[in-house]
Amino acid sequence: MSKVLVTGSDGFIGSHLVEELVKKGYEVRAFVYYNSFNNWGWLDTLDKDIMNHVEVFAGDVRDPNGVRESMKGVDAVFHLAALIAIPFSYHSPDAYVDTNIKGTLNVLQAARDLGTRVLVTSTSEVYGTAQYVPIDEKHPYQGQSPYSATKIGADRLAESFYRSFDLPVTIVRPFNTFGPRQSARAVIPTIITQLLAGKEEIKLGSLTPTRDFNYVKDTAHGFIAMYESDKTIGQEINIATQKEISIGQLAEELIRQINPNAKIICEEERLRPEKSEVNRLLGSNEKILQLTDWKPQYTFEQGLAETIDFLRGNLDKYKVDIYNI
Repeated sequence: MSKVLVTGSDGFIGSHLVEELVKKGYEVRAFVYYNSFNNWGWLDTLDKDIMNHVEVFAGDVRDPNGVRESMKGVDAVFHLAALIAIPFSYHSPDAYVDTNIKGTLNVLQAARDLGTRVLVTSTSEVYGTAQYVPIDEKHPYQGQSPYSATKIGADRLAESFYRSFDLPVTIVRPFNTFGPRQSARAVIPTIITQLLAGKEEIKLGSLTPTRDFNYVKDTAHGFIAMYESDKTIGQEINIATQKEISIGQLAEELIRQINPNAKIICEEERLRPEKSEVNRLLGSNEKILQLTDWKPQYTFEQGLAETIDFLRGNLDKYKVDIYNI
C-alpha cells in the first residue's frame, strides 16, 4: 500500500480521512499544526489501534521548508490544511491568503520537485449562489467572501501546476460536510449543541439558504476514491448528494428531535453581508460517480443521528454560550 501525507489531519475532515486511510491499509503521515502544547487536535481522540499506524509531523503549511520535509518519501498528499470560517475571513483576510493560497503553493512546489501526486481540497463556496442547479464543475466561480476567493485562487494554482508542469493534481470539491468533530462555527453543531445544552432560544443567522450536506465519512471516502482512480488526474470533482435542505427546515427538524419547546431566534451578528450570503448550494455528483466507484453510504438522517450522539458525549468541548466565528 502506498504512503500518503494528510495536511490538516488534526481537523474535522482530516482526522476522519486519516482514520479511513489507516482502515484501508495505507501508511499515513499526519501533518498537524505546530503548537507549544503538542496538541494534535482531533487525532488525540483517535483509538490507539489507529494512531499506532500514523506518523505525526508537526509544522505549518505557510512554511515551505517544513512542507517539503513532510512530503519526502510519500506517494501522495491529501492537502486539507486551510482556514475555513467565513466570518473570520471578513476581518482577517491576510491570514487566509497566507494559509490557503501560499500554503497550497508550498505543497504544489514541493510536489513538483519530489514527484508527488496531490489532491487539493476545494469547497462548494467557490461557486457562490447557484446560477443553475444541480451545480456541476462547469459552474462559474464567484468570490462571495475572502474565504471563497482564496479557495478559488488555490484551485487555480493547482490547475496551473497540472497544465504547466504536468503535475498529477486532483481538485476535490466537497459540498457542506457535517458529522462528529465538526467545530461549532458550522451550522449543524451550532444548532445541536444549543439544543443539547437546554437552550430554549436557538440563535442562528439567515434561515432561507439551502445546502447540500455530505456526511463526513462519505466525504473521506470520496477523497480516497479519487486517489484510487487515475481518471481523476487533472480534474476538479464535486462530492455532493444532489439533495438540499434549508437552514430553517434543518433547525426545525433538529428541534423536533431534541427539544420541541425551543424556538429559533435570528441574530443580527450571525447574518452575512447581503451580497456575501450564498443562498443556494445543490451539487451535481454525476462526475464523481462516472470517474470513481464512490457512492454515498449514509443517509442524511443517519449522519444526523451519529452527529447528535457524538455531540451529546462531547458537549464540554464546545462553547455553547457564545457566537463562534
